[in-house]
Amino acid sequence: MASKDGDGLVEAFLREPRRYTSHQVADLAGVPVYRARRFWRALGFANVADDAVEFTESDVEALKTLLGMVSSGVYDEEHVLLMARSLGRATTRLAESQAELGVEALDQAGVPLADRPRAWRRRAERVVPDLARLLVYAWQRQLAAAAGRIADQDMSAVRLSVGFADLVAFTRLSRQITAAELARLIDRFEGRSADIVTSSGGRVVKTLGDSVLFVADKAHVSAEIALRLVETHARGRDMPELRVGLAAGPVMWRMGDVFGTTVNLASRLTALSLPGTILADPELAEELEGDRAFRLRAVDRLSVRGLGELVPFTVARAEPA
Repeated sequence: MASKDGDGLVEAFLREPRRYTSHQVADLAGVPVYRARRFWRALGFANVADDAVEFTESDVEALKTLLGMVSSGVYDEEHVLLMARSLGRATTRLAESQAELGVEALDQAGVPLADRPRAWRRRAERVVPDLARLLVYAWQRQLAAAAGRIADQDMSAVRLSVGFADLVAFTRLSRQITAAELARLIDRFEGRSADIVTSSGGRVVKTLGDSVLFVADKAHVSAEIALRLVETHARGRDMPELRVGLAAGPVMWRMGDVFGTTVNLASRLTALSLPGTILADPELAEELEGDRAFRLRAVDRLSVRGLGELVPFTVARAEPA
């Protein structure tokens, strides 16, 4: 949060005046300032100076809400802090991306730098209420879907098919094109990948610029996603080739991310795949056996770093009968 805001830009986005210091917020919430700051940092914000008037009525209400979830027994404090951290991570990325889109819109409109603060304030008045409604809508929909999936699962031993798709030679390419071209390439890759994964019945766990990690409940769904990813990006103009690693097995979900040997194996197989190919571990290949939509071929035994030796399989579409 900026300490100086002569243009009123921060308050334009906060949509209310800043009137409290951190000590005043803590007093209003009825907790020591060190505890208030613990929640504040969990949400992804840095501590501010003791005398800095940076906080609003909403900051007080947010702190009271977090404390109320603890005092009511809905969560213990450690779980509330974990939830705050997940909110902080998700909203930080969301806010950064929306701010970048706002800058691009102002650039396209030819707004000079000197006029940016005033233009930003006008933009805040127009878009913040709509974005706030959309954020709550999308979150509630996603929460309903996630709760429906995991309500009766043992989250310590979820079995999933995991896929890791990676653009080949991305680092070299990124040094050969302009920043604007690189941004467009990443946007195309992430957008197309997300569309393919979700429309095929999978779920995007995260994207990392030149790669995407996804999961599916069934092996044939992950295999179809992998094939569609390779085929679609191969048709894209100026798009590097894609390679994909697939693995099936137990996965641990934690704060929206996935962990475990199955995830590591999918990542390692991606690094061992040739451009334009899909490598699957024996367990996922066994689940695909007999599925006439796919053609599997065992490759030479490979040494997978940290996981030993195994015989993976390439996955391709079956030839039309």
